[in-house]
Amino acid sequence: MAPEDREQSDGMGRIIPLRPRRTAPAPSRRSETGIPVRPSIGDLGRYERSDDRDDYRHRMIANGLAFLVCLFLIVAGVWLAEKMAEMRKNQDCVLSGRRGCTPVDVPVRSRW
Repeated sequence: MAPEDREQSDGMGRIIPLRPRRTAPAPSRRSETGIPVRPSIGDLGRYERSDDRDDYRHRMIANGLAFLVCLFLIVAGVWLAEKMAEMRKNQDCVLSGRRGCTPVDVPVRSRW
C-alpha cells in the first residue's frame, strides 16, 4: 500500500504544503545615505488649493447643519427607545393576563 493511499484511508485527507509566493521586487533607487527609496507617485500639486481664500461662512453653515442632523438623530433614537420600552411594558402586562393595562382616553359626551 502506497503512503498516499494509507493517508487517505485514515479519513484525515492529504496535507498539501503551501509555499509563499515570490513577488517581483519593486524598482528602487538608493538615496545619498544608501537607503532604498521608493519611486515617487508623481506631482500632487494638482490636488492642492490654488487660492488662500477660506469660505468661513459656508463652513460654519455646513457645521451647523451637520450639528442639527446629529441632534435630530439623537432625539429620534431616544424617542424610539422610549416607545419600545413603553410597548414592551404594555405587552408584558397584557400577556400576563391583566386587564386595563393601557389607559384609554374617551371623550366625555354631554347628554344634552
